[in-house]
Amino acid sequence: MRIFSLLSIAAMLIGSPVVLLAQFHNGFPYGKITYAELDLTVYPNDTSANAVVLNEFGEAYIENGGNYNLLFEHHFKIKILKKGGLDEGDFKIYLGKNKDIKQTVRYVEGVTYNFENGKIKESKLQKTSMFDEVFNEYADFKKFTMPDVKVGSVIEVRYMVESPFIFNFWPWKFQSDLPKKYSEFWARIPAIYDYNISLQGFLKLTKNDVSLQRECFQAGAFYKSDCSFHKYAIENVPAFINEDFMTSRENFISAINFELTQVHGSNGVTKKYTQTWPDVDASLRLHENFGNQIKKAANIFEDKIAALTSIEKDPLKKAKLIYSYIQSFYEWNENYSKYTEDGVKVASEKRIGNSSEINLSLVAALQSAGLNADPVILATRQQKPPSELYPVVSDFNYVIAHVEIGNQKFLLDGTSNLLPFGVIPERCFNGRGRLVSKNKDESRWVDILPIEKQKKKITFLMKMDKDGGLKGEASVISYGYEAYDKRNAILNKGKDVYIKEFQDKMNEAIISDYTIKNLDSIESPLTEKYKIEINAEVASASTIFLNPFLLDRWKTNSLKSPDRLYPVDFGAPLETSYYFVLDYPAEYMLDEFPKNAALALPQNGGKYIFSLTNMNNKITMINNLNLTKGVYLSDEYPALRELFNMVVQLHQTQLVLKKK
Repeated sequence: MRIFSLLSIAAMLIGSPVVLLAQFHNGFPYGKITYAELDLTVYPNDTSANAVVLNEFGEAYIENGGNYNLLFEHHFKIKILKKGGLDEGDFKIYLGKNKDIKQTVRYVEGVTYNFENGKIKESKLQKTSMFDEVFNEYADFKKFTMPDVKVGSVIEVRYMVESPFIFNFWPWKFQSDLPKKYSEFWARIPAIYDYNISLQGFLKLTKNDVSLQRECFQAGAFYKSDCSFHKYAIENVPAFINEDFMTSRENFISAINFELTQVHGSNGVTKKYTQTWPDVDASLRLHENFGNQIKKAANIFEDKIAALTSIEKDPLKKAKLIYSYIQSFYEWNENYSKYTEDGVKVASEKRIGNSSEINLSLVAALQSAGLNADPVILATRQQKPPSELYPVVSDFNYVIAHVEIGNQKFLLDGTSNLLPFGVIPERCFNGRGRLVSKNKDESRWVDILPIEKQKKKITFLMKMDKDGGLKGEASVISYGYEAYDKRNAILNKGKDVYIKEFQDKMNEAIISDYTIKNLDSIESPLTEKYKIEINAEVASASTIFLNPFLLDRWKTNSLKSPDRLYPVDFGAPLETSYYFVLDYPAEYMLDEFPKNAALALPQNGGKYIFSLTNMNNKITMINNLNLTKGVYLSDEYPALRELFNMVVQLHQTQLVLKKK
């Protein structure tokens, strides 16, 4: 289903929509189809594509008269190539709204073209196929399904949307899930409106023209304004493919974005809409659902914190006591927000709250103990990172605590009681955050980086009997985010279910005496131990085949694309050590085994080491992977992918033992 999201809900409100006829003066002609388009069966630039956008044109402009609303025209043709593309005939047009005003569809028309019995058949979109859907308090959808869509069809649609929201001009996304032969967007902006215009993504524009149109816009009876006329286009746009180890696709998809900064009135008065960062900081300090909540939380927790820390003089130990107290005091409702919902008073009474209510309480509790603490607002990984050039407060959807003790700085998140002091969840790693200081001139940007790794040590100590059966002991020691993820899984599933799922995952292996240590000691590594019994793969009575990677075997390379334009983002550095020891009977000899291998990434980015020794009927295998960075840029991708290929290749190899 194609979903067209036109613009985010913004703050400026203008009048009520007026229904006028659609114009569609520009772009490619409507209703023109070629036999070449109907005959197309495979898109040469992407042979795997289920459908392809043959042509796309959009134009946005502020209406010259009426309520001076924004108008957006969208016209496109889609070719259906495979059965997987049939859903491309279902459409949803996103329509933003608030309590008073909303976006509306002025006009929609569409036609499906098929070649049948030597003729081109046209099936037009009927009004009976269109209906409105109320989505939530902020948005509705106009939905419709094109008729007679089948493999080989060409779908053509054009529509116009009117919007009273002008804070953000319509963004244009060149990329989508489908490849596009051509995508073009025009924006006509009266000189009385100033917008920040930003190009996002890694694709280069094939058209980037800006010209001046004289007296193209009339505001009122006597005031005329020139317009800047922008034309952007990209040819042969590849489909955007979601890959493993990436943050939100909205961070990387190729698009043009606009944000209103100021409006020059005909009376000579200029009204600014984009604030400076000091303006935003000051506003947040006084905001009823942000800064004022810290003051309210201080009143709530002051006496409790005083009693808790009365005999503790060391500031760091005091901070850890307060952090642990807030962790255990609240239950997180899993709602992300920089603002409180019910407020800290209600949240503290219910002992449940969103991320803001919990972490602003944490800030207040730390401050009430005399510690230098402030909130930090950020965008989580499913959001676009906030722009540091100019403030867009809606970019932020989360808040954590920052505390400075001597020369040490700590970031804290009280939403989980499984996070050690100074460790924040991986969802927070998405660029930098804005520290909103209680002191007027001390707000600043801060780095949000992991202080822990995704780290584990796996050990198997095995013995083989003369029939090829294996028995032994195994241990898995998890640190940092690896330990946090496992504790979360055990907590959510329950210990018994977690152990059963693990046993099921081990297939033919028999697991017994399974124990977990340090489950509740979050400052310590999580240790799992168990006994294991497994039958080797027997090809004949004299030959034993064994893959030594009994756990966490890499079967495929998760870095599938030969090239990648955007970073590989693991969230945190990764370190895995795998140690396998096998004592085998004197009647056998090791006949085949993988060779030792090592590969280092450039600029100390990490390394992979595989070694195997065979001495006195004992095989010792060491497999170490160490990725020292949480994020690898696109120019580092080829070397990283090569390293992953080596890991996968070695993980598939077999040890072959033969009787002497």
